[in-house]
Amino acid sequence: MWKKGLLFLIGLIFFSQSVFARTITFAVDATWPPMEFVDENKEIVGYSIDYMKAAAKEAGFTPVFKNTAWDGIFAGLAGGSYDAICSSVSITEERKKAMDFSIPYFKVNQALVVPIDSTAKSLEDLKGKKVGAQIGTTGYFSIKKVEGVIPKSYDEIGLAMQDLVNGRIDGVVCDDPVAANYATREKDFASKLKIATIIEAGDEYYGIAIKKGNKEVLDLINKGIKAVKEKGIEEQLKKKWFGK
Repeated sequence: MWKKGLLFLIGLIFFSQSVFARTITFAVDATWPPMEFVDENKEIVGYSIDYMKAAAKEAGFTPVFKNTAWDGIFAGLAGGSYDAICSSVSITEERKKAMDFSIPYFKVNQALVVPIDSTAKSLEDLKGKKVGAQIGTTGYFSIKKVEGVIPKSYDEIGLAMQDLVNGRIDGVVCDDPVAANYATREKDFASKLKIATIIEAGDEYYGIAIKKGNKEVLDLINKGIKAVKEKGIEEQLKKKWFGK
């Protein structure tokens, strides 16, 4: 009898470990609409969230999303506070030194957003003026590359857009889907802002950032992303969140 009980206990332990292994916790800075943000029901939603839920279904894991401030989000990954980051993280050579990345799931450019009556056509037109971006993003790095433009960093992109509307800064640089959301969809911003230009940054892609060396999680996420692409789910999600 005791042998049966022991076997049952061992089986229960392995079952529990299996279930746990299929749960992946993602950090999300949910301030980046329409990619990831908090809706009116206080739920974390967006293109990236739906994408990872679809990937999870295809690869057989359970995603858990944890709202996390951008400032410190990478330190939290390194410290093991979560397994991965699903938060419009651009894949860069510098970041790859500190973390692993999934295969890309979205191509992105940087966009310059200005007031509706601005004559600026490029970042160079704003030399001597303040241009905002979220700290630690590729948008902020783009501003710093242009000599004479004064970069101003923000913890959240929404705060930068608010300062732009209120005339405290003269432009904002951010990822193009986010720029389009504020300049065409957000009711408090769309009538006051426009996209001046798209800043072609070469091949910039979003990927899921994963703690260095966590191959199990990396393989599961890659499996899911591949299936989402191959089955046409990716195109369905683009239509849902970006329209035509």
